[in-house]
Amino acid sequence: MNRTVLSLALGAAFPWFAASAFAQADAAPERSKSLGIVTVTGGQPSSLPTQIPTTIEGVTREQIESSINATDSEDALKYLPSLLVRKRYIGDYNHAILSTRASGTGNSARSAVYADGILLSNYLGNGIANGTNFAPRWGLVTPEEIERVDVMYGPFSAAYPGNSAGAVVDYVTRMPTQLEAHVKAGYASQPNNLYSTNKTFNSWQTSASLGSRSGDWSWWIDVNRTDSQGQPLTFTTATVASGTSGGAGVPVTGALRGLNTTNTPWYILGAGTQYHTVQDHAKIKLAYDFSPTVRAAYTFGWWGNTSEGRSESYLRNAAGATVYSGPVSIGGRTYTLAPTAFALTNDSQTHYMHGLSVKSNTRGEWDWEVSASLYDYAKDQQRAPTIALPRAADGGAGTLQSQDGTGWNTLAAKGTWRPQGVGGAHIVDFGVGRDAYHLGILKTNVAGDWQNGAPTTLLSNVGGRTETVNAWLQDAWAFAPKWKAVLGLRLEDWQASQGFSATTANALPYATRNESDVSPKAALAYQLTGDTVLKAALGRAVRYPTVGELYGATSGGALSFINDPNLKPEKSWTGELSAEKDLGNGLARATLFHETTKDALFSQLIAGSTVSRVQNVDKVRTTGVELAYSGQNFVIRGLEVGSSLTYADSKTVANAAFPASVGKWQPRVPRWRSTVYATYRPDDQWALTAAARYSGRQYSNLDNSDVNADAYFGASKYFTVDLRVRYRIDRQWSAAVGIDNANNAQYWNFHPYPQRTYSAELRFDL
Repeated sequence: MNRTVLSLALGAAFPWFAASAFAQADAAPERSKSLGIVTVTGGQPSSLPTQIPTTIEGVTREQIESSINATDSEDALKYLPSLLVRKRYIGDYNHAILSTRASGTGNSARSAVYADGILLSNYLGNGIANGTNFAPRWGLVTPEEIERVDVMYGPFSAAYPGNSAGAVVDYVTRMPTQLEAHVKAGYASQPNNLYSTNKTFNSWQTSASLGSRSGDWSWWIDVNRTDSQGQPLTFTTATVASGTSGGAGVPVTGALRGLNTTNTPWYILGAGTQYHTVQDHAKIKLAYDFSPTVRAAYTFGWWGNTSEGRSESYLRNAAGATVYSGPVSIGGRTYTLAPTAFALTNDSQTHYMHGLSVKSNTRGEWDWEVSASLYDYAKDQQRAPTIALPRAADGGAGTLQSQDGTGWNTLAAKGTWRPQGVGGAHIVDFGVGRDAYHLGILKTNVAGDWQNGAPTTLLSNVGGRTETVNAWLQDAWAFAPKWKAVLGLRLEDWQASQGFSATTANALPYATRNESDVSPKAALAYQLTGDTVLKAALGRAVRYPTVGELYGATSGGALSFINDPNLKPEKSWTGELSAEKDLGNGLARATLFHETTKDALFSQLIAGSTVSRVQNVDKVRTTGVELAYSGQNFVIRGLEVGSSLTYADSKTVANAAFPASVGKWQPRVPRWRSTVYATYRPDDQWALTAAARYSGRQYSNLDNSDVNADAYFGASKYFTVDLRVRYRIDRQWSAAVGIDNANNAQYWNFHPYPQRTYSAELRFDL
């Protein structure tokens, strides 16, 4: 890694370390460091304010290429402290939710993901609810176009909404200054052995990009295709006690006996949701410099997805034929399998993204930016049969769930003022904005052919809108030679409107709701010594209920969801204390963090049913510590190492609606998690990486009743090891091979994670 790249890596991960961010100022925002406050200076449109008052970690393009088996953009976050993306397979478009220090993988609305200032987080809902998904739109960024990723921990900047309670992820993608072209082909293979499934699932990826700059114009084109086979993600089950005695029904073999998450005996009857996913991505970026200090930029993104979810029954009758439905006899007890016990799904999506910004970069007394973005579900449909296999594979009746027309848009105006002649040195950031979300989920019957037939009668139609108007102000004030304070205030006015829920029998409109809140922010940095900075930060975050949580009730399938139009917003106070030190060949940080959240929003199964609903939990409290280190030429020349360790004591401390949850661990937040990686570069051609990740015990239920984590529906601890070897053949060609989960751990986060996966890639760079 050369000196420029090294300075970027250190600067992104450790804000006090003074280093230039990029050799080319126009390529992306630079980060300069002073007293623990990161200053953003560059010409690229970005979601970041000019002053970032708290902990920043990051990863560069060169680090991704040399050290990470990156098949999706979220893989860039894999080894950063306290972060986990619940990615279940290559191209996981609907469940890859980001988890942070004090937020689990069921809370996608408690983090914010941006790409070049365009919102990728999906605040139409939170988590997963009966076939609708609200993971960030990772597919609108490919690994090959990433220049850098920065992560800001906590809600300490007034520039961000309350969804930043966990973290803000900012992707900066490439914008060339001269002609460049890239082509990459990749392959991955996962031999999978779980229950009675023993198969190998393979994936292919190809990508190409081309860009240049001519005069005042610069442009970038990126295309990508992923063809992925994932392992089964769901399993058909029946508790032993649910059968009736007598032995009526078809005698079958193949059922596997085990224990569910509450240690109740059950049978595993088969596997489901084995996705074959084909995704296409295309992006065009244009930029025009009106002057040396004013740039306009436009981004268009297109994402297409077709996905087939298929099932496999383990049950066989006396003749050896596969059994999918009807009464069956297992162990002398009778169980009745519904026609949809082994489900099929066909998904088809076409999404569009637009982003436009005009920004000045004078670095003088005043700078400004105006920006707008639009994310459009032009087509988003899921089809499923209502008749049993094997007949369903050839057609028959079914359902169609459509979210066509759903989406969101944002509008913002920002400014920076660097006043002269005012006591102390001030940098004032301010802005106003509007974010609006529209959700519509229409579910209908399909007669004749569920795969291609037209919709007929209504099953349900739900949806609504939310809108937040904001104004914010933030002042970074160097009031003494060794001190700097960042003080901020965010005002938000939220409205939920046009909510409705309709079925064949009735239609129910919901009243409009409004709420306004003020969120103060404060940070303080002190230069203790030439190589040590102390920091403190405090911030309030208000996370408003999403449209899906308020109005998105759907029915049918294995699980159903009940909405609550009267949900309260969750309100958090978060604080952290940090010490950061330059150790010469390494950088170290220790952070103590605390968060108290009132009216926390959680989705929870209603006891004794397969129905879930979002509820307000009175109070959740998290206290923890995070240690992080990164170093170059560690022990020997050419060895780069990084490590982190996080401890979080996160518990429900008040919940009148569910007293059994009081004193229990917050769902999906482990007590311990850790990451360590090492990349050795013996010369300019080779890069050899080994990395390990650990996560401690987790629970999925508020009352922690899921005591058996190593089962379907469980959230288990894990330890995995990843390996990667990259070889630069010459100036233009490079190749890499890797193994993710080399120790072949079997672990769960409701669904099973991938087992040992082999990968290979070949890349050409002009």
